[in-house]
Amino acid sequence: MVGSHQGQPGAALRVEVLGPVQAWLGDTRLSLGPVQQRVVLAVLALRSNRPVRREQLIEAIWGDTAPAYAVNVVQKYISGLRRAFEPVRSDRSPSRVLTWSEVGYQLALPPGSLDLEVFDREVSRARTARAAGELPEAVQAMHAAMQLWRGPAFDGLAGPLLDVERARLEERRISVLEERIEIDLAMGNDEDLVTELTRLVAEYPMRERLRGSLMTALYRSGRQAEALAAFHEQARYLREELGVDPSAELQDLYKRFLANDPLLDAPSGSTVPEPVLRPPIPAQLPYATPHFVGRVNELRQLDALVTGDGMVIALITGTAGVGKTSLAVHWAHRISARFPHGRLYVNLRGFDPHRSAMEPGEALRGFLDALGVPARRVPATLEQQAALYRSLLAGRRVLVVLDNARDTDQVTPLLPGSAGCLAVVTSRNWLSGLIAAGAVAVPVDLVTADEGRQMLRRRIGESRVEVEPTAVDDIIAVSARLPLALAIVAARAAAQPRFTLTALADELGHARGGLDAFAGEDPTADARAVLSWSYNLLAEPAAQLFRLLGLHPGPDISVAAAASLAGVPPAEARRLLTALRGAHLIDESAPGRFTFHDLLRAYAAEQARVLGSAAEREAALGRMLDHYLHTAHAADRLLYPYREPLVIDPPATGVVAVPHADADQAMTWFVAEHANLLAALALAAADNLHTYVYRLAWTMTAFLNYQGHWHDWAATMGAALHAARRLGDRAAQAQAHRLLNLANLQLGRFDEGRAHAEQALQLFAQLGDLPGQARIRLNLGRVLERQGNLQQALDQARQALEQFRLAEDWAGQADALNWVGWYHSQLGYHEQALEYCRQSLALHADSGDWPGHADTWDSLGYAHHQLGHHDEAVACYERALTLWHDLGDRYQVAMTRLRLGDTYRASGDADRARAAWREAIEIFDALGHPEAAAVRTKLDHLANSRGGARGK
Repeated sequence: MVGSHQGQPGAALRVEVLGPVQAWLGDTRLSLGPVQQRVVLAVLALRSNRPVRREQLIEAIWGDTAPAYAVNVVQKYISGLRRAFEPVRSDRSPSRVLTWSEVGYQLALPPGSLDLEVFDREVSRARTARAAGELPEAVQAMHAAMQLWRGPAFDGLAGPLLDVERARLEERRISVLEERIEIDLAMGNDEDLVTELTRLVAEYPMRERLRGSLMTALYRSGRQAEALAAFHEQARYLREELGVDPSAELQDLYKRFLANDPLLDAPSGSTVPEPVLRPPIPAQLPYATPHFVGRVNELRQLDALVTGDGMVIALITGTAGVGKTSLAVHWAHRISARFPHGRLYVNLRGFDPHRSAMEPGEALRGFLDALGVPARRVPATLEQQAALYRSLLAGRRVLVVLDNARDTDQVTPLLPGSAGCLAVVTSRNWLSGLIAAGAVAVPVDLVTADEGRQMLRRRIGESRVEVEPTAVDDIIAVSARLPLALAIVAARAAAQPRFTLTALADELGHARGGLDAFAGEDPTADARAVLSWSYNLLAEPAAQLFRLLGLHPGPDISVAAAASLAGVPPAEARRLLTALRGAHLIDESAPGRFTFHDLLRAYAAEQARVLGSAAEREAALGRMLDHYLHTAHAADRLLYPYREPLVIDPPATGVVAVPHADADQAMTWFVAEHANLLAALALAAADNLHTYVYRLAWTMTAFLNYQGHWHDWAATMGAALHAARRLGDRAAQAQAHRLLNLANLQLGRFDEGRAHAEQALQLFAQLGDLPGQARIRLNLGRVLERQGNLQQALDQARQALEQFRLAEDWAGQADALNWVGWYHSQLGYHEQALEYCRQSLALHADSGDWPGHADTWDSLGYAHHQLGHHDEAVACYERALTLWHDLGDRYQVAMTRLRLGDTYRASGDADRARAAWREAIEIFDALGHPEAAAVRTKLDHLANSRGGARGK
């Protein structure tokens, strides 16, 4: 357990940054060494439990003046901190507190071990309590938060990062202080605050919020004249210092004092409104480039579209690389304040060279998720999903950006249907159908020569552009005034400040390779020349990786996947990726994750075809697929270790399989690689690599189910079924049908689920696989239960029990007895249910099938709950929870917590019900599972809850 350190059992590491930086082991204050070592600790603490790259630490300590030996010094400081945190750890033993991986250093701090984290938590608690009208708790939490401050953050330390963070945190501290005082005022503590506020107003004379609180405290203390004088003092100060008047809010407060507004006499806490459940406000807009310039006419045309209240569609169209996305995102950020109910964004991949265009249903499911719709409530058909989406946006002001659209059919289901919303569509195609439907086209052409100069000035500096105007004109001309090409040229010029722009322009003019789709009218204006020029400057190892990255089918790539693709160690891959990023040939979209502009991806793939052999490409793709397969297989074994493991071949030489320490890391990896795994499976299917298709789909099953990605689960298992048929593997076909049965069950497609169950049953019978037949009968029973055919479900469970007995499968018999008991309970025969489930328990104990054992305790809890045996139900649920915890199955822990909360609620113990449901929500949130929304609904309607679980 992190926080308990060798040599000091039970001593937990605590770090304090709200004042001078300090660290404690238990009650012992640690010596943290020299100033720069404390800077390293402060930076790591700010990013605790997340990796910090070595370059970030160097930047934080020295900024632009880092010495040549900076890496060695950082390593020295890291070693010093490790000795302080783990004083008796052997030098040969790896640190468990301050670790290193390929993505950087990471300081592991348990919850509550960093004062800044505690501050944030207490402030959040105070705000929640205040919104609920629980002012005493809000006061206590706010005071607890403010007492954590011992002085300015990181007091006595300096550095580029810490200086910025110190200013940010100081502003936050003062803002929270203002909020704390307002809550104190709401409690009626007026006279006690006058002295404190007088001092604060003198210290922060420009903060009108403090001045207003002082005026209110004085007024409520019977000192009306002083309250009015405080306003006049503020007005005089602002006029003398800034030449402005007090804010409208402060002036309004002053007028209310003059009018003796009776509402000012009552503590504001008495009027705190009841909390209102609000839908989430998505904010999905990508980062807006700081180098955006020009496009004045286009922006003016776009601005004219938002003057009215109707539903508007703006179609930004033009050739690839012309800056459609940059314009759309820049403008979307500029007008975002006009859309307070959310900003949605999706890249529709209409022209992706390796991945198929995104289906509207996939985009809709992403939007519905962002709008707070649980995955289990997403309708099955595209029409129903679109209708739900439009209903959610009705009456709201939401901005929707649909980037890289292929055609009108792809876009139409994603358009809002009500006034007040705005859709921004970008496409290389002229979407005549969309224009006919009322979209306003905003064509985007090549930048003007003046805009090209502005771009270069912004990126490489005013002086260099002014010194060599002819060279600048040549660069703009040869780059065809294409923004992408200009950006690459500017990056090269900025990276090589010793090169004259004339030399760069000459070199660019002679490198004529073409990108046919982006050739201008002038034969010398060839975008491929720009890309090849930047590519040809790479050292061969980096150039080889660049080519291979063009073969990767997913939206982004990790260091380990890139290493596998190239067949090099991760450290070498990181170095090569850094070189490519420096040349602006790839972007680091998140720490350790890299992506392409689609033109660069096309160019890289083109170079791979031209310069590499088919055998080299096949080997690279094989290593990539092995990376995803073996890493996913290892992650799957941590998420769902109960089923028989899949047998896979050893990875090819050069493959980097990412290890996972626990189920949390496995889930984090799956979440990050979700889209890449789907793309890898699609690539394998397209290349008829049927074994990879089946195995990848199998390894993704637990993740897709736990996360509620049931549409993806059904699609991947459909591909797996096709692959199994092509392989002639009837056992694999049976398993694919079985999992398709479960996926369709989760999606509410009961007829399809039943059809797959029946086909699986037929295949298992042909194979003579009695346990397989029995298990699919249990699955078929679940479908029948959901269709309301409880007696038929019970019949299937009984047949499964008999087949398990014939096969002498004790674990299977135990499972079947549990389901027989469950269906008896569903039919109202709760006493018989208890008897069957007790038999199941006895067999589970003999077989060692602990997941089944836990599930049976859960069933017993449900039966006791229905009989009104609430104490017994609680005891059974607690037994189930102990087993689920031991097994590490967090999803089942959450589900049993949910049912336990139902029992507590039925027994009249609302507090324990609330606690159980909150624990369930915490786990569902950590898993990213949609069930969290349903549990929140229970909490929000606690008064109307009836208790009782709703099924398995």
